[in-house]
Amino acid sequence: MNKLLNKIFPLTGMHCASCANNIERALRKMDGVETVSVNLASSLLNISFNPEIITPEQMMKKVQSIGYDMIIEEDDPLEEQEKAQQKYYSRLLKKTIVAWVFAIPVAIMGMFFMLEEGINWWMLLFTLPVLFYSGSDFYVNAYKQARHFTSNMDTLVALSTFIAFMFSLFNTLVPSFWLERGLVPHVYYEAVTVIIAFVLIGKLMEERAKGKTSNSIRKLMGLQPKMAHVVVDGEVREMLISDLSVGDMISVRPGEKIPVDGVIDNGETYIDESMISGEPIPAEKKVGDKVFAGTINTTGSIVMRANKVGRETMLAHIIDMVREAQGSKAPVQRIVDKITAVFVPVVLLIAILTFVIWIVVGGTENISYAMLSLSQF
Repeated sequence: MNKLLNKIFPLTGMHCASCANNIERALRKMDGVETVSVNLASSLLNISFNPEIITPEQMMKKVQSIGYDMIIEEDDPLEEQEKAQQKYYSRLLKKTIVAWVFAIPVAIMGMFFMLEEGINWWMLLFTLPVLFYSGSDFYVNAYKQARHFTSNMDTLVALSTFIAFMFSLFNTLVPSFWLERGLVPHVYYEAVTVIIAFVLIGKLMEERAKGKTSNSIRKLMGLQPKMAHVVVDGEVREMLISDLSVGDMISVRPGEKIPVDGVIDNGETYIDESMISGEPIPAEKKVGDKVFAGTINTTGSIVMRANKVGRETMLAHIIDMVREAQGSKAPVQRIVDKITAVFVPVVLLIAILTFVIWIVVGGTENISYAMLSLSQF
């Protein structure tokens, strides 16, 4: 039996529970994948797979093909995720500001000046930046989802605003079509702009909340120093933590953090191990005693021999356990995921059914109401 490998990878680009479901569904279909769990709150993928059949690079390409991204760097994936989230947040903030700058005038015009001559053209002009700049991500993501016969909340926003815009554009360009039939050529530009603006501000608040979920892991990772002083042929050389090997002799001076797990080979000191034991009083350490990465050497200088480095240190295991806890799902979340998997398709079907009923029961003279019901589902 082939040995399965369990890994946790940060994800970016998710906005709703449907996004998490889509990633799970896509990865679950790949050969070599045993179990998949995506946590929306922490944006973490917990996956068990056979490394002889499938690689993280292949999984990353699959995730990217459906409109999301997966970070597979081993050194500091959470830092890469944080950078991506900050970049996305800055871009989202700009789009939200632009959306509200134009949405408010459009809403005012639509509420108080709708009967003014030429007002529809002004509303159209103010709607274009909201639709094609602020709302562009909705349409791009909806297109990517449609290519794989999936959907998410972006699909609903994209379809509703685009249909409302196209209907309003037609009524602006050819108002005579309705006037000749005794109907008023209503426009719904304010609905398009306000919907996009409100959804964007919701996404902005969500991104701010998401940025706080991985603080605990980042704080733990910050306990480990980046560099270590390695003793080579009697000389002390500075070396990256990632380059250390088992058996290396490492010099740790007072006030420095222990870089890796090991055993004291020379010297005596007191080490602050509160990050592991919670004990505020430093523990006395002498030759032969074990020391752990992330703890602080408080008094004397020591030389230690590394016996666990990289992902094998106690600190690394603690980080992995916290990350796994964040990446796991509560039972209630699994129920919510099952509901959201069918939520978007059901809403689309209801909207289409409502449109058909308006046409069949009300006749062609009620097509305006039919289009309105389709555009605002």
